[in-house]
Amino acid sequence: MTQPHGRWSEVARAVGLLGPDGTARPTIFAEMSALAARTGAVNLGQGFPDVDGPASVVEAAVAAMRSGRNQYPPGAGTPELRRAVVDHQRRHYGLDVDPDREVLVTTGATEALAATVLALAGPGEEVLTLEPFYDSYAAVIALAGATHTTAPLVRVPARGSAPAFRLDEAALRAAFSPRTRLVLLNTPHNPTGAVLSRTELGLVARLAREHDALVVTDEVYEHLVFDGAEHVPVATLPGMADRTLTISSAGKTFSFTGWKIGWLTGPAPLVDAVRAVKQFLTYVSGAPFQPAIAHALTDDAVAAWVRDLATSLAARRDLLCDGLEAAGFTVTRPAGTYFVVADGAPLGFEDGADLCRRLPELAGVVGVPVRAFTRPGSAADDALASAVRFTFVKREDVLHDAVDRLARLAS
Repeated sequence: MTQPHGRWSEVARAVGLLGPDGTARPTIFAEMSALAARTGAVNLGQGFPDVDGPASVVEAAVAAMRSGRNQYPPGAGTPELRRAVVDHQRRHYGLDVDPDREVLVTTGATEALAATVLALAGPGEEVLTLEPFYDSYAAVIALAGATHTTAPLVRVPARGSAPAFRLDEAALRAAFSPRTRLVLLNTPHNPTGAVLSRTELGLVARLAREHDALVVTDEVYEHLVFDGAEHVPVATLPGMADRTLTISSAGKTFSFTGWKIGWLTGPAPLVDAVRAVKQFLTYVSGAPFQPAIAHALTDDAVAAWVRDLATSLAARRDLLCDGLEAAGFTVTRPAGTYFVVADGAPLGFEDGADLCRRLPELAGVVGVPVRAFTRPGSAADDALASAVRFTFVKREDVLHDAVDRLARLAS
Protein backbone atom coordinates (compact mmCIF):
# COMPACT_ATOMS: atom_id res chain seq x y z
CA MET A 1 0.00 0.00 0.00
CA THR A 2 1.34 3.45 -0.89
CA GLN A 3 2.13 5.51 2.19
CA PRO A 4 1.63 9.30 2.37
CA HIS A 5 4.71 11.41 1.92
CA GLY A 6 5.69 15.02 2.38
CA ARG A 7 4.89 17.60 5.00
CA TRP A 8 1.31 16.47 5.61
CA SER A 9 2.32 12.98 6.76
CA GLU A 10 4.63 14.55 9.35
CA VAL A 11 1.85 16.83 10.54
CA ALA A 12 -0.72 14.03 10.60
CA ARG A 13 1.55 11.93 12.80
CA ALA A 14 2.26 14.91 15.05
CA VAL A 15 -1.43 15.49 15.76
CA GLY A 16 -2.41 11.83 15.91
CA LEU A 17 -4.15 11.41 12.55
CA LEU A 18 -1.82 8.63 11.41
CA GLY A 19 -0.92 5.51 13.28
CA PRO A 20 2.63 4.11 13.58
CA ASP A 21 2.09 2.14 10.35
CA GLY A 22 1.22 5.31 8.42
CA THR A 23 -2.44 4.49 7.93
CA ALA A 24 -5.17 6.99 8.72
CA ARG A 25 -7.18 6.63 11.87
CA PRO A 26 -10.37 8.50 12.72
CA THR A 27 -10.32 11.35 15.20
CA ILE A 28 -11.84 10.71 18.60
CA PHE A 29 -14.72 13.02 17.58
CA ALA A 30 -15.55 10.86 14.56
CA GLU A 31 -15.17 7.71 16.66
CA MET A 32 -17.54 8.97 19.35
CA SER A 33 -20.15 10.21 16.85
CA ALA A 34 -20.09 6.86 15.07
CA LEU A 35 -20.43 5.13 18.43
CA ALA A 36 -23.47 7.24 19.27
CA ALA A 37 -25.09 6.47 15.91
CA ARG A 38 -24.37 2.75 16.24
CA THR A 39 -25.69 2.41 19.81
CA GLY A 40 -28.50 4.96 19.83
CA ALA A 41 -26.76 6.94 22.57
CA VAL A 42 -27.45 10.64 23.09
CA ASN A 43 -24.56 12.43 21.40
CA LEU A 44 -23.22 15.12 23.74
CA GLY A 45 -19.81 14.95 22.12
CA GLN A 46 -20.28 17.16 19.07
CA GLY A 47 -20.71 20.85 19.82
CA PHE A 48 -23.28 22.13 17.37
CA PRO A 49 -26.87 23.31 17.97
CA ASP A 50 -29.79 21.08 17.05
CA VAL A 51 -31.98 24.08 16.14
CA ASP A 52 -31.33 26.90 13.68
CA GLY A 53 -30.76 30.57 14.44
CA PRO A 54 -33.12 33.52 13.85
CA ALA A 55 -35.57 33.17 10.96
CA SER A 56 -34.90 36.74 9.82
CA VAL A 57 -31.27 35.85 9.19
CA VAL A 58 -32.31 32.84 7.10
CA GLU A 59 -34.66 35.05 5.10
CA ALA A 60 -31.87 37.58 4.54
CA ALA A 61 -29.74 34.79 3.06
CA VAL A 62 -32.62 33.61 0.85
CA ALA A 63 -33.21 37.18 -0.35
CA ALA A 64 -29.51 37.52 -1.18
CA MET A 65 -29.60 34.31 -3.21
CA ARG A 66 -32.73 35.36 -5.09
CA SER A 67 -31.28 38.78 -5.86
CA GLY A 68 -28.30 37.17 -7.57
CA ARG A 69 -25.61 37.45 -4.92
CA ASN A 70 -24.25 34.02 -5.74
CA GLN A 71 -20.90 34.76 -7.36
CA TYR A 72 -17.53 35.62 -5.83
CA PRO A 73 -17.78 38.38 -3.22
CA PRO A 74 -14.89 40.84 -2.77
CA GLY A 75 -11.72 39.24 -1.44
CA ALA A 76 -11.87 41.07 1.88
CA GLY A 77 -15.59 40.36 2.29
CA THR A 78 -18.74 42.18 1.28
CA PRO A 79 -18.70 45.87 2.27
CA GLU A 80 -21.86 45.65 4.39
CA LEU A 81 -20.46 42.75 6.44
CA ARG A 82 -17.16 44.53 6.99
CA ARG A 83 -19.03 47.64 8.11
CA ALA A 84 -21.23 45.51 10.39
CA VAL A 85 -18.15 43.97 12.01
CA VAL A 86 -16.72 47.46 12.57
CA ASP A 87 -19.99 48.61 14.12
CA HIS A 88 -20.06 45.51 16.35
CA GLN A 89 -16.53 46.09 17.64
CA ARG A 90 -17.24 49.74 18.35
CA ARG A 91 -20.62 49.16 19.96
CA HIS A 92 -19.59 46.29 22.23
CA TYR A 93 -15.95 47.05 23.00
CA GLY A 94 -15.17 50.63 22.00
CA LEU A 95 -12.68 49.47 19.35
CA ASP A 96 -12.20 51.69 16.30
CA VAL A 97 -11.53 49.57 13.19
CA ASP A 98 -11.11 50.60 9.54
CA PRO A 99 -13.56 48.53 7.43
CA ASP A 100 -11.37 48.76 4.32
CA ARG A 101 -7.94 47.90 5.76
CA GLU A 102 -8.47 46.23 9.14
CA VAL A 103 -11.24 43.66 8.52
CA LEU A 104 -11.04 40.35 6.67
CA VAL A 105 -13.99 37.99 6.18
CA THR A 106 -13.01 34.30 6.28
CA THR A 107 -14.48 30.84 5.87
CA GLY A 108 -15.28 30.53 9.54
CA ALA A 109 -12.93 31.20 12.43
CA THR A 110 -10.99 28.03 11.61
CA GLU A 111 -9.73 29.46 8.32
CA ALA A 112 -8.92 32.77 10.00
CA LEU A 113 -6.81 30.93 12.58
CA ALA A 114 -5.08 28.78 9.97
CA ALA A 115 -4.28 31.68 7.64
CA THR A 116 -3.00 33.73 10.58
CA VAL A 117 -0.62 31.09 11.87
CA LEU A 118 0.61 30.24 8.36
CA ALA A 119 1.18 33.94 7.65
CA LEU A 120 2.89 34.94 10.87
CA ALA A 121 4.78 31.92 12.27
CA GLY A 122 7.27 29.45 10.85
CA PRO A 123 10.25 27.19 11.55
CA GLY A 124 12.32 28.26 14.54
CA GLU A 125 9.41 30.19 16.07
CA GLU A 126 7.00 29.19 18.81
CA VAL A 127 3.23 29.50 19.02
CA LEU A 128 1.98 29.46 22.59
CA THR A 129 -1.54 28.23 23.39
CA LEU A 130 -3.43 27.44 26.54
CA GLU A 131 -3.82 23.73 27.31
CA PRO A 132 -6.21 22.04 26.78
CA PHE A 133 -6.60 23.57 23.32
CA TYR A 134 -9.00 23.38 20.38
CA ASP A 135 -7.69 20.55 18.23
CA SER A 136 -7.13 22.54 15.02
CA TYR A 137 -4.50 24.69 16.73
CA ALA A 138 -1.95 21.89 16.93
CA ALA A 139 -2.52 20.91 13.30
CA VAL A 140 -2.03 24.36 11.80
CA ILE A 141 0.99 25.11 14.00
CA ALA A 142 2.55 21.89 12.72
CA LEU A 143 1.64 22.80 9.13
CA ALA A 144 3.42 26.13 9.57
CA GLY A 145 6.54 24.31 10.76
CA ALA A 146 6.45 26.25 14.04
CA THR A 147 6.84 24.77 17.51
CA HIS A 148 3.74 24.40 19.68
CA THR A 149 4.23 25.39 23.32
CA THR A 150 1.52 25.45 25.97
CA ALA A 151 0.56 26.89 29.34
CA PRO A 152 -1.99 24.89 31.33
CA LEU A 153 -5.35 25.97 32.62
CA VAL A 154 -5.62 24.40 36.06
CA ARG A 155 -8.62 23.50 38.18
CA VAL A 156 -8.72 25.58 41.34
CA PRO A 157 -11.34 25.93 44.11
CA ALA A 158 -13.95 28.61 43.51
CA ARG A 159 -17.39 29.39 44.91
CA GLY A 160 -16.71 27.34 47.99
CA SER A 161 -15.55 23.88 46.97
CA ALA A 162 -16.59 23.95 43.30
CA PRO A 163 -13.61 23.93 40.92
CA ALA A 164 -12.95 26.37 38.08
CA PHE A 165 -10.27 26.53 35.39
CA ARG A 166 -7.80 29.41 35.74
CA LEU A 167 -4.42 30.45 34.34
CA ASP A 168 -1.32 29.28 36.19
CA GLU A 169 0.83 32.44 36.33
CA ALA A 170 4.13 30.65 36.97
CA ALA A 171 3.53 28.15 34.17
CA LEU A 172 2.51 30.92 31.77
CA ARG A 173 5.67 32.91 32.51
CA ALA A 174 7.78 29.80 32.01
CA ALA A 175 6.10 29.04 28.67
CA PHE A 176 7.28 32.28 27.09
CA SER A 177 10.71 32.35 25.47
CA PRO A 178 12.71 34.57 23.10
CA ARG A 179 11.29 32.44 20.27
CA THR A 180 7.63 33.05 21.16
CA ARG A 181 6.17 34.61 18.01
CA LEU A 182 2.41 34.19 18.57
CA VAL A 183 0.19 33.73 21.58
CA LEU A 184 -2.98 32.01 20.39
CA LEU A 185 -5.55 32.69 23.08
CA ASN A 186 -9.07 31.26 23.23
CA THR A 187 -11.53 32.94 25.60
CA PRO A 188 -14.30 32.02 26.33
CA HIS A 189 -12.42 28.75 26.24
CA ASN A 190 -13.19 25.44 24.54
CA PRO A 191 -13.18 22.83 26.09
CA THR A 192 -13.11 24.12 29.70
CA GLY A 193 -15.71 26.89 29.49
CA ALA A 194 -13.36 29.28 31.32
CA VAL A 195 -13.74 33.02 30.69
CA LEU A 196 -10.39 34.62 31.39
CA SER A 197 -10.53 37.58 33.75
CA ARG A 198 -9.22 41.05 33.02
CA THR A 199 -6.36 40.33 35.43
CA GLU A 200 -5.42 37.10 33.66
CA LEU A 201 -5.57 38.76 30.26
CA GLY A 202 -3.49 41.65 31.58
CA LEU A 203 -0.77 39.16 32.50
CA VAL A 204 -0.85 37.65 29.01
CA ALA A 205 -0.66 41.11 27.48
CA ARG A 206 2.25 42.16 29.68
CA LEU A 207 4.25 39.04 28.85
CA ALA A 208 3.48 39.42 25.13
CA ARG A 209 4.81 42.97 25.18
CA GLU A 210 7.90 41.93 27.14
CA HIS A 211 8.69 39.21 24.58
CA ASP A 212 7.58 41.24 21.55
CA ALA A 213 5.01 38.57 20.67
CA LEU A 214 1.80 39.01 18.69
CA VAL A 215 -1.49 37.90 20.22
CA VAL A 216 -4.18 36.10 18.22
CA THR A 217 -7.51 35.79 20.00
CA ASP A 218 -10.19 33.21 19.22
CA GLU A 219 -13.37 34.85 20.53
CA VAL A 220 -16.08 32.81 18.82
CA TYR A 221 -18.01 32.37 22.09
CA GLU A 222 -17.77 36.09 22.96
CA HIS A 223 -21.53 36.53 23.52
CA LEU A 224 -22.17 33.15 25.16
CA VAL A 225 -21.13 33.90 28.74
CA PHE A 226 -23.10 33.27 31.92
CA ASP A 227 -23.61 34.43 35.50
CA GLY A 228 -22.43 37.96 34.83
CA ALA A 229 -19.05 36.90 33.44
CA GLU A 230 -17.38 39.59 31.32
CA HIS A 231 -15.72 38.86 28.00
CA VAL A 232 -12.72 41.18 27.60
CA PRO A 233 -11.08 41.36 24.15
CA VAL A 234 -7.29 41.53 24.48
CA ALA A 235 -7.25 44.30 21.85
CA THR A 236 -8.95 46.62 24.37
CA LEU A 237 -6.08 46.36 26.87
CA PRO A 238 -3.41 49.09 27.05
CA GLY A 239 -0.74 48.74 24.38
CA MET A 240 -2.37 45.72 22.72
CA ALA A 241 -4.39 47.06 19.78
CA ASP A 242 -1.28 47.26 17.59
CA ARG A 243 -0.18 43.68 18.28
CA THR A 244 -3.48 41.79 18.44
CA LEU A 245 -5.52 40.03 15.77
CA THR A 246 -9.08 39.34 16.90
CA ILE A 247 -11.04 36.43 15.37
CA SER A 248 -14.73 35.63 15.70
CA SER A 249 -17.54 34.12 13.66
CA ALA A 250 -21.28 33.84 13.14
CA GLY A 251 -21.51 30.11 13.78
CA LYS A 252 -21.71 30.04 17.57
CA THR A 253 -23.32 33.44 18.20
CA PHE A 254 -26.19 32.94 15.75
CA SER A 255 -26.41 29.12 15.62
CA PHE A 256 -25.45 28.84 11.95
CA THR A 257 -22.33 26.70 12.26
CA GLY A 258 -22.67 25.31 8.74
CA TRP A 259 -22.54 28.70 7.06
CA LYS A 260 -18.85 29.15 7.94
CA ILE A 261 -18.73 32.94 8.05
CA GLY A 262 -15.91 34.30 10.20
CA TRP A 263 -13.90 37.48 10.41
CA LEU A 264 -10.63 38.89 11.61
CA THR A 265 -9.78 42.43 12.74
CA GLY A 266 -6.51 44.08 13.64
CA PRO A 267 -3.66 46.29 12.43
CA ALA A 268 -3.63 46.70 8.65
CA PRO A 269 -0.10 45.24 8.11
CA LEU A 270 -1.06 42.05 9.98
CA VAL A 271 -4.43 41.77 8.22
CA ASP A 272 -2.64 42.20 4.88
CA ALA A 273 -0.29 39.34 5.74
CA VAL A 274 -3.19 37.06 6.63
CA ARG A 275 -5.10 38.04 3.47
CA ALA A 276 -2.05 37.08 1.38
CA VAL A 277 -2.37 33.51 2.70
CA LYS A 278 -6.17 33.34 2.86
CA GLN A 279 -6.54 34.14 -0.85
CA PHE A 280 -4.80 30.84 -1.67
CA LEU A 281 -6.89 28.79 0.76
CA THR A 282 -10.56 29.44 -0.09
CA TYR A 283 -10.11 32.76 -1.93
CA VAL A 284 -13.68 33.71 -0.95
CA SER A 285 -16.83 31.90 0.18
CA GLY A 286 -20.40 32.27 1.43
CA ALA A 287 -21.49 35.07 -0.91
CA PRO A 288 -25.22 35.13 0.04
CA PHE A 289 -24.51 34.38 3.69
CA GLN A 290 -22.32 37.45 4.15
CA PRO A 291 -25.12 40.04 3.80
CA ALA A 292 -27.29 37.83 6.01
CA ILE A 293 -24.69 37.93 8.78
CA ALA A 294 -24.36 41.68 8.29
CA HIS A 295 -28.08 41.82 9.07
CA ALA A 296 -27.57 39.57 12.11
CA LEU A 297 -24.82 41.82 13.52
CA THR A 298 -26.85 45.01 13.20
CA ASP A 299 -30.47 44.02 13.86
CA ASP A 300 -31.86 44.78 17.33
CA ALA A 301 -34.25 41.82 17.27
CA VAL A 302 -31.40 39.44 16.49
CA ALA A 303 -29.36 40.98 19.31
CA ALA A 304 -32.23 40.21 21.68
CA TRP A 305 -32.32 36.65 20.32
CA VAL A 306 -28.62 36.24 21.14
CA ARG A 307 -29.17 37.47 24.71
CA ASP A 308 -32.02 34.97 25.08
CA LEU A 309 -29.75 32.24 23.71
CA ALA A 310 -27.14 32.95 26.38
CA THR A 311 -29.84 32.83 29.07
CA SER A 312 -31.17 29.56 27.68
CA LEU A 313 -27.70 28.05 27.48
CA ALA A 314 -27.05 28.93 31.12
CA ALA A 315 -30.22 27.06 32.10
CA ARG A 316 -29.29 24.09 29.93
CA ARG A 317 -25.78 24.14 31.41
CA ASP A 318 -27.27 23.89 34.89
CA LEU A 319 -29.57 21.05 33.83
CA LEU A 320 -26.67 19.00 32.49
CA CYS A 321 -24.24 19.89 35.27
CA ASP A 322 -26.77 18.93 37.95
CA GLY A 323 -27.38 15.63 36.17
CA LEU A 324 -23.67 14.89 35.86
CA GLU A 325 -23.11 15.64 39.54
CA ALA A 326 -26.04 13.42 40.53
CA ALA A 327 -24.52 10.64 38.41
CA GLY A 328 -21.26 10.88 40.38
CA PHE A 329 -19.01 13.11 38.26
CA THR A 330 -17.06 16.02 39.67
CA VAL A 331 -18.17 18.93 37.50
CA THR A 332 -16.34 22.13 36.61
CA ARG A 333 -19.25 24.47 35.91
CA PRO A 334 -18.37 26.67 32.91
CA ALA A 335 -18.72 30.46 32.72
CA GLY A 336 -19.26 30.37 28.94
CA THR A 337 -19.29 28.36 25.67
CA TYR A 338 -21.22 25.20 24.81
CA PHE A 339 -19.25 22.79 27.02
CA VAL A 340 -18.77 21.39 30.50
CA VAL A 341 -15.83 19.31 31.76
CA ALA A 342 -16.71 16.46 34.11
CA ASP A 343 -14.23 14.23 35.95
CA GLY A 344 -14.97 10.51 35.85
CA ALA A 345 -12.44 9.57 38.57
CA PRO A 346 -15.08 9.49 41.35
CA LEU A 347 -16.87 6.84 39.28
CA GLY A 348 -13.71 4.73 39.20
CA PHE A 349 -12.51 5.73 35.72
CA GLU A 350 -8.97 7.08 35.56
CA ASP A 351 -8.98 7.07 31.74
CA GLY A 352 -11.49 9.45 30.16
CA ALA A 353 -11.20 7.79 26.75
CA ASP A 354 -12.06 4.41 28.25
CA LEU A 355 -15.03 5.95 30.04
CA CYS A 356 -16.26 7.58 26.81
CA ARG A 357 -16.11 4.27 24.96
CA ARG A 358 -18.09 2.57 27.72
CA LEU A 359 -20.65 5.31 28.39
CA PRO A 360 -23.05 4.22 25.61
CA GLU A 361 -23.33 0.81 27.27
CA LEU A 362 -23.35 2.14 30.83
CA ALA A 363 -25.60 5.16 30.38
CA GLY A 364 -26.62 5.61 26.74
CA VAL A 365 -24.69 8.89 26.40
CA VAL A 366 -21.59 9.95 24.46
CA GLY A 367 -18.98 12.56 25.40
CA VAL A 368 -15.41 13.31 24.30
CA PRO A 369 -12.30 12.73 26.44
CA VAL A 370 -10.54 15.99 27.31
CA ARG A 371 -7.27 14.32 26.40
CA ALA A 372 -8.29 14.92 22.78
CA PHE A 373 -7.35 18.55 23.52
CA THR A 374 -3.99 17.96 25.23
CA ARG A 375 -0.45 16.91 24.31
CA PRO A 376 0.52 13.38 25.41
CA GLY A 377 2.69 13.48 28.51
CA SER A 378 2.10 17.14 29.37
CA ALA A 379 1.10 18.34 32.82
CA ALA A 380 -2.39 19.15 31.53
CA ASP A 381 -2.67 15.74 29.90
CA ASP A 382 -1.91 14.05 33.22
CA ALA A 383 -4.17 16.34 35.24
CA LEU A 384 -7.12 15.81 32.89
CA ALA A 385 -6.65 12.11 32.19
CA SER A 386 -10.05 11.19 33.63
CA ALA A 387 -11.96 14.23 32.33
CA VAL A 388 -14.75 14.19 29.72
CA ARG A 389 -16.22 17.10 27.75
CA PHE A 390 -19.98 17.18 27.27
CA THR A 391 -21.98 19.73 25.29
CA PHE A 392 -25.21 21.34 26.48
CA VAL A 393 -26.07 23.13 23.21
CA LYS A 394 -28.94 20.70 22.64
CA ARG A 395 -32.70 20.99 23.10
CA GLU A 396 -33.91 20.71 26.68
CA ASP A 397 -35.80 17.51 25.94
CA VAL A 398 -32.57 15.94 24.63
CA LEU A 399 -30.70 17.02 27.76
CA HIS A 400 -33.46 15.70 30.04
CA ASP A 401 -33.19 12.37 28.23
CA ALA A 402 -29.40 12.41 28.67
CA VAL A 403 -29.68 13.23 32.38
CA ASP A 404 -32.20 10.43 32.91
CA ARG A 405 -29.82 8.02 31.22
CA LEU A 406 -26.81 9.26 33.21
CA ALA A 407 -28.70 8.51 36.42
CA ARG A 408 -27.97 4.83 35.74
CA LEU A 409 -24.37 5.48 36.76
CA ALA A 410 -25.42 6.45 40.27
CA SER A 411 -27.26 3.16 40.73
